[in-house]
Amino acid sequence: MIGQKTINSFFSPVSKKRSSKDVNESEKDAKHPKKSKSSAVESEVSSPSPAPLSPDQLEGIARNKRAAMEKRTSAETPPGFGESWREGLSAEFEKPYFKKLMDFVSKERTSWTVYPPAEEVFTWTQMCDIRDVKVVILGQDPYHGPNQAHGLCFSVKKPVLPPPSLKNMYKELETDIEGFQPPQHGDLTGWSEQGVLLLNAVLTVRASNANSHKDKGWETFTDAVVQWLSNNQEGLVFMLWGAYAQKKGAAINKRRHHVLQAVHPSPLSARKGFFGCSHFSKANELLVQSGKSPINWKSL
Repeated sequence: MIGQKTINSFFSPVSKKRSSKDVNESEKDAKHPKKSKSSAVESEVSSPSPAPLSPDQLEGIARNKRAAMEKRTSAETPPGFGESWREGLSAEFEKPYFKKLMDFVSKERTSWTVYPPAEEVFTWTQMCDIRDVKVVILGQDPYHGPNQAHGLCFSVKKPVLPPPSLKNMYKELETDIEGFQPPQHGDLTGWSEQGVLLLNAVLTVRASNANSHKDKGWETFTDAVVQWLSNNQEGLVFMLWGAYAQKKGAAINKRRHHVLQAVHPSPLSARKGFFGCSHFSKANELLVQSGKSPINWKSL
């Protein structure tokens, strides 16, 4: 039905017959055209347009809209998500895969121990503004032991000793960066605060069960992070260690950014090309060439 007619009535031939009432009304309008016009004017006068809103009223409306938007945004944003990163990535929160992912992780936490803790999953968004990222190091899966994973790939909380891959990173730094002294802990927060994004492909894991949250949606989300940086920044240095990271970084725009590749620093592969890659000093050289300040790799 459209109004009180079916859509077929709009395609039916119009009846040529006119009722006596229609004829009489038409004759009256022809005899008294001024009266008809005057009635229309009177009708307009009797229904004046609304008065314009005052500045205070307009500001009140705008304030209410902002409050409603902020409330909606805070409800959609995962806890612990940095503000500047939310602005860049909020479109992902609305997508079905992300909502399904959040439901999955929430249910996992009701039955299992999941690392890192909920408030530390997005630590990487809290360390620096999204526009201040200079270097990106891609990892794969969070550590799955207690007091290790805290939202930064390769990094563990103080005073936990550095795991094997990070030990090899420290060894490479000793030969690559003059004056580097390996710390007795594995907390890389000092790098993150300078603009080194330490991003795992998967951001959560069950305790003692490596790769247990693989293929649940995290990879899609972290691909979006890498793509945003590739599309919106200039002169970043991406360190891609191992086949997994290199595959994940395949879509990086190499005309806008610098990509350094080597084998993974794992004890299984470090001697096959990670040791001697000099990625840390090369990254600083490339940053300086791009007009950015270098990373103080010794600040840990």
